[in-house]
Amino acid sequence: MLGASGRHQDDRLLARRDATLQRLSRIKAVICDWDGVFNDGFKDAEGGSPFSEVDSMGINLLRFALWLRKEELPYSAIITGQNNAFAERFAQREHLHGIYAGYTHKPEAFDRFLAQHDLRPEEVLFVFDDVLDLPVAERCGMRVLIGHRATELFQRTCIERGLVDIHINLDGSHHGLREACELLIQLLGNWERVIDHRVAYDAVYQRYLATRQAVVTEVVRHTR
Repeated sequence: MLGASGRHQDDRLLARRDATLQRLSRIKAVICDWDGVFNDGFKDAEGGSPFSEVDSMGINLLRFALWLRKEELPYSAIITGQNNAFAERFAQREHLHGIYAGYTHKPEAFDRFLAQHDLRPEEVLFVFDDVLDLPVAERCGMRVLIGHRATELFQRTCIERGLVDIHINLDGSHHGLREACELLIQLLGNWERVIDHRVAYDAVYQRYLATRQAVVTEVVRHTR
């Protein structure tokens, strides 16, 4: 839609664009929930739930976009309430800094992550979708809510309580995470650079990739 200035305003942004950009400028880390963010939330008998390469690429491009600001790799992690072999494999393959699994009270994992990397809560971007995530969302510097047709009341509550900075209507089964990543890169202002460097697989992208690949993922399995 058009704002008072006549410029296009993205209705996925729940604050003024300049305020959103200010929050984004402070971000040094990205944390994602797993179920309902990377997938539709269904699990197998062992508690596993898969991921999509569409969303995997989105996360990688977002990390690259953040790295391009100062050639410093953003910290990254998954915090999930269930021990999940798929999530663990993804975190290790993508060289995230950590996966914290089996945490039904997610602030415990969040505080461990902050201490491990000497971060402040306002330096963390959090992608989430459901009730268990709210104690972390309350503290983070930027919050991205992945929607779902079945959770309209929950989504409205999160927005009314000021717990959302970016609201994505697509759910986890329809790659809402990828949409969120592309929007964030666009807000960072380096979408074209990200695509061009990745397509060329040039020296810039390879410096990022070498830094990413050097990360050893911390795997924390919490006993429920």
